[in-house]
Amino acid sequence: MDTPTIYDVSRLSGVSTATVSRTFTTPDRVRESTRRRVYAAAEALHYQPSAIARAMARQQTDKIAFLICKEGATILDEFYASICEGVMRRANGTNYQLLISTAEEWTRTAQSKQIEGVILAGNAQADLISEFQRQNIPVVLVNNRAAGFNLPCIVADEAGGVRQVVSHLISAGHQRIAMLMGRFSPYVTSARYNAFLSVMRENGLSVDESGALMCDRDIQSATEAALRLLSRPDRPSAVFAFNDVLAAGVMKAARRLGLRLPEDLAVVGFDDSSVCPMMEPELSSIHVDCRRMGELCMEHMAALLDGAQDVPRLTVVPVNLKIRASSRAAI
Repeated sequence: MDTPTIYDVSRLSGVSTATVSRTFTTPDRVRESTRRRVYAAAEALHYQPSAIARAMARQQTDKIAFLICKEGATILDEFYASICEGVMRRANGTNYQLLISTAEEWTRTAQSKQIEGVILAGNAQADLISEFQRQNIPVVLVNNRAAGFNLPCIVADEAGGVRQVVSHLISAGHQRIAMLMGRFSPYVTSARYNAFLSVMRENGLSVDESGALMCDRDIQSATEAALRLLSRPDRPSAVFAFNDVLAAGVMKAARRLGLRLPEDLAVVGFDDSSVCPMMEPELSSIHVDCRRMGELCMEHMAALLDGAQDVPRLTVVPVNLKIRASSRAAI
């Protein structure tokens, strides 16, 4: 029979290898219920604590990976960089090191990296999630929910944000409200699209196919789509854009057509990025507390590594609309 390894103890006890290590080296840092599970697994496997300690000295890394799962992403992406900042805030002062990368880059170089947990930010693919689970590595998702996986997920209140946008525009007198959708993850796209239709219908307003356009996520694609939308005889009086880059494209198209903002067209974005107060007029947008989302990621990950069984599977972070000049004037 093969000699049991540290990973056998980890699998049998249902905790990470980092937690197994702490249980035998610094047991005061591990909750009692977790210690009992680890001790029971080690006893069942006839594994000696001293052997575990030696194995962990050779193999333990105490590293957590933060991977941005977005096509063409870089670690400088403002939205995910802000989430990562929250993760780092919570990681500081702990024994964990944080590795930051994109999912694309990670898959090319991960053979040399040993990690205890991974935070997947954005549109993580099922095969990537499955691979980490196969290695018994705890996974936390942020800004995404993955069907078929029972994982802790931290998301912004997408539906609540859309409801705030539409309610604000209706209260300002708008009835012809269009939506410009970017090619985002299926989760984000579906959540915002369905919420938009729901709120519009609740207020007796309809959205035809030409009033909900899809485009790529860059400003050129957004501008071209907005030009088509705003050139219609029954053009909308307000546009809700899926993020601030798309909203900038709408504003650019409006100026090309000689429309005044916000007198002829109101525009609202999503994410409240750093460019919002730099635009003219300043852009109204849904503020997402990315740093709080990151803090929750690290809190949930630390709990998983400590063997907690009660980590929430869904945590929704509230959002709020920042009203600025691009949508403030009434019709």
